[in-house]
Amino acid sequence: MSRSRSRTRRRPPAALALPALLAIAFLLMPLLGILARTSWGDIGTHLTGPDVTEALRLSLVVSFWALGLSLLLGVPLAWLLARVDFPGKALVRSLVLLPMVLPPTVGGVALLLGFGRRGLLGPWLEGTFGITLPFHTSGAVVAATFVAMPFLVISLEGALGGLRPRYEETAASLGASPFRVFLTVTLPMVAPGLAAGAALTWARALGEFGATITFAGNLPGTTQTLPLQVYLLLQDSPEAATSVSLLLLAIAMAVLVALRGRWTGSASVRGGSPATAVLADTTALDSGPEQAGSTDSDSVRPGETGSPQGKPEGAGRAPHPVEPFNPAESTPSWPLHAEVTGFNELTLEANPGTTIAVVGENGAGKTTLLRALLGLTPRAHAELRLGDLDVTALPPHKRGVAWVPQDGALFPHLTALANTAYGLRAQGVTRGEARAAAQRWLDRLGVGHLAHRKPAQLSGGQAQRVALARALAARPRLLLLDEPLAALDQTTRAHVRHTLRTHLAGFAGVCLLVTHDPVEAVSLADRVLVLDAGRTLQDAPPTEVARNPRSPWVARMLGRNAWAGEASGDGLVLTGGGRIVAAEQLREGSRALAIIAPESVSVHRKRPDGSPRNVWPGTVREITASGSRLRVLIGSAESPDLVAEVTPQAAAELDLVEGAAVWSSVKATEVTLVSL
Repeated sequence: MSRSRSRTRRRPPAALALPALLAIAFLLMPLLGILARTSWGDIGTHLTGPDVTEALRLSLVVSFWALGLSLLLGVPLAWLLARVDFPGKALVRSLVLLPMVLPPTVGGVALLLGFGRRGLLGPWLEGTFGITLPFHTSGAVVAATFVAMPFLVISLEGALGGLRPRYEETAASLGASPFRVFLTVTLPMVAPGLAAGAALTWARALGEFGATITFAGNLPGTTQTLPLQVYLLLQDSPEAATSVSLLLLAIAMAVLVALRGRWTGSASVRGGSPATAVLADTTALDSGPEQAGSTDSDSVRPGETGSPQGKPEGAGRAPHPVEPFNPAESTPSWPLHAEVTGFNELTLEANPGTTIAVVGENGAGKTTLLRALLGLTPRAHAELRLGDLDVTALPPHKRGVAWVPQDGALFPHLTALANTAYGLRAQGVTRGEARAAAQRWLDRLGVGHLAHRKPAQLSGGQAQRVALARALAARPRLLLLDEPLAALDQTTRAHVRHTLRTHLAGFAGVCLLVTHDPVEAVSLADRVLVLDAGRTLQDAPPTEVARNPRSPWVARMLGRNAWAGEASGDGLVLTGGGRIVAAEQLREGSRALAIIAPESVSVHRKRPDGSPRNVWPGTVREITASGSRLRVLIGSAESPDLVAEVTPQAAAELDLVEGAAVWSSVKATEVTLVSL
């Protein structure tokens, strides 16, 4: 094992290794100098002298006050830089970074000219509030805050940049105000980055020298901090100065060692931040774990006792009873009326209890529609009425529109119970009532026994049920589900689909469900809304869409062959070239779609004889299983790609393999033409 490791270990080029070693020696030599010159026998005496202890006390006071001011002012500033686009943002960030690159003494001069007795603001502070900053402890605090606060701002901005906005947007959709979202979601999720920035800020404030002596002076007991004491001791007692320097060095090293996982960049950062945030980005590592089950099926994480991988939830134990949605517990009915403009141009009307499946190819505007109804995107605007309430002008947290993103966006720092109760607490429900209602919803969706687990301890299916419980418990007027089952395996998806169908049947509002799964569209929806480039291409019951799809993409989603073209005397002239003969006739020159079921396509190894009107040579490109049958993708130079469905026995008899030359045929009576 060790030999294998030594063989694979890369040797650095000598041209790089030698300068790197010299750099390490250069950085290490001053530290070795302090350690070598420290009078270890007298260190206790040097550090307990009255001047040193007073300077240490003052340094701690100044540094903690500076940290407090940095938190009070720097946290909102970091949030502003990370979350809001405004004119002059680059200039503001440059102002934040300026104290980090400015010589400290120049910073002290700038502070004097800004806040000194003859500065721009100093006379007003003294005349109005009687505050004189220079030669006062408050001046030392201001100087330390000026040079140290950028460490907090840049570190926290990096952490906020790594936090995906969907958590905050989901919290807003549950009824939480922006300030509540900031306190209960944003800050807890960036707490590691905030702690790292705070520690670096405190350490920098503790070691501040240049700006302090220039702006606040060097008065014993008032502004003479420990770094200034070192400066004085160098003149009279170099051994004592070395001992005090060793103390400051030990404190700085302790802070850096404690933050080693956040400032060395040893883990990947999930979000981008400004180029100047090299130090800050490394503090964003722990800004929030990925959601459980966002890409998995129902696999169980180490240490949990949930469902084994590959088995449906609840396998091996008695099924948890699912309590149906009780309309008596819900809010009044909320019919939907929406006029959407912008990238999306459409009108939505739906009665309470209606579930609308929103389908369309990538870029069709499905997610934009949901975000417009939430009021979260400038790309589209929704004039939205829910029941008798016009919520168009209301912010997201006051609309009563709950959103479940694809991965659920459960708050990783809260348990399943606290996640589910979050919307009710945001609406002012007492803690006890909210938790009781949340537990009932978790029980209804079959995950009540997981109430005290955090998202990282839940499987994919469990997390999705909790996310649905959280949205329904918030008593929304409109429910938006963005591919809520896409991350689940087939078995778990069937379980969650059944549970969701049970509760949507009694939901007092309207539900919009974005999906790419035809089974979800047919089994969950009362209507299917087909979008194309933000416009409504079709809005009809699932059976009608399945029978007469008006989009090639939808037809293929439903498992059918679909080719667009122009009606001719005997069928359809295809847009990409070729012709399809059909039994039915449309008005010549009109746009239409030819729909062919895969099972209607016959596959031959030789050109067929007989009655088929549509015959094309081709090559087998791919063979996949579909239930008990095989789907064969056939490419042809004379027609678009065609999918045929055959039995495994027929495939064996025809010796169908990828690359095989075949002929495909379709009877004219098997071609359905749909006018566009």
